[in-house]
Amino acid sequence: MLDSTLNFLASDQVMGALRAFLFLLVGFVLARIVSRLVQRMMVRRFSAHHAMVVRRFAFYLILALFIASALRELGFSLAVLLGAAGVLSVAIGFASQTSASNLISGLFLIGERPFGAGDVIKVGDTTGEVLSVDLLSVKLRTFDNLFVRIPNETLIKSEVTTLTRFPIRRFDLQLGVAYKEDIERVRKVLMDVADRNTLCLDEPKPLFIFNGFGDSALEIQFSVWAKRENFLDLRNSLQIDIKRAFDAQGIEIPFPHMTLYTGSVTDPFPVQMVDRKSPEQRTGSASGNHQSE
Repeated sequence: MLDSTLNFLASDQVMGALRAFLFLLVGFVLARIVSRLVQRMMVRRFSAHHAMVVRRFAFYLILALFIASALRELGFSLAVLLGAAGVLSVAIGFASQTSASNLISGLFLIGERPFGAGDVIKVGDTTGEVLSVDLLSVKLRTFDNLFVRIPNETLIKSEVTTLTRFPIRRFDLQLGVAYKEDIERVRKVLMDVADRNTLCLDEPKPLFIFNGFGDSALEIQFSVWAKRENFLDLRNSLQIDIKRAFDAQGIEIPFPHMTLYTGSVTDPFPVQMVDRKSPEQRTGSASGNHQSE
């Protein structure tokens, strides 16, 4: 009984299974160590997201090599496995053309690097922070804390705006003032407001543009620059400061209205509301109202 047990433990099947287990264990540990070292080296030259992608690739590549060695120790023929993998790859390729397109688009995104993890981007009507750029899709978290997955193919075909690409941003405020106002005086008030606002940058300087004569107002664009992290605070505070300054200086912000004009040489004429009902209709309406009472 003891001899049979020892013979079984010393058999090729048991030794092969033991070697396969050791290959898997060593491969897993080695893949983790090497992938971490690769990530540390990549972080020095590339972004954290690209380092994470390379780390995953290195981990699964090393682990796959050790899994193949373990299968060989168990008696599996690698030639048969590679042939089956080739047939399976062709079948999967025909069945998942969309996934293949997203995969190729993901490689383009990783190589081009238009944005990375932590950036805020706008795709169509969706704006959010990039959580990860994976091989098939990009994951976003919107400002109302929703998770959005966008296929890489959509990003390649669409216009993508990276809101956090540069350290400063410009805020363009469109406003209008009444025709009676002095444009130069309005310009001075706006410049004073920007000068007092601590979030407005001195360089680049604020920009005042007179866009033209609107239907009911003189149309103006006032543009100021701010640091990226202060953009929303500037957007709110600047408009509040301008409203207060206009109220203090008596500058009117008009609303659309309509007037009747008959020419500069024509005297003003009164407008009267005329009741076009006949006397009989007015009498009938009055008697009807009396009866209802």
